[in-house]
Amino acid sequence: MRVYTYSEARREFADLLSRAWREGEVQVRRRDGRVFVVRPSNPSGSPLDVPGVDAGLSRQEVVNLVRESRRSTGRFLNQTAPPGKRPPGGRKRNSTRTPKS
Repeated sequence: MRVYTYSEARREFADLLSRAWREGEVQVRRRDGRVFVVRPSNPSGSPLDVPGVDAGLSRQEVVNLVRESRRSTGRFLNQTAPPGKRPPGGRKRNSTRTPKS
């Protein structure tokens, strides 16, 4: 295993990383004697690859929960804004419409 001094590690950082990849790890030694190990990380895959959770719910129960959450969100978005403030979503709502001729 290659041991770099701190100054060498700074100067030859790309080489240090390449060697760590090839050999598995390298060490960096500071002047005060502390030693650090640099080793490549294992690829972890997609951050969206998460294990499933068994909540003990049926498919229909999950669908009902999603629908209920959408209804409650819809109620929140349809609330009238106080005077001078825009409703959630930032769009100004027209309270009176004039028909097109």
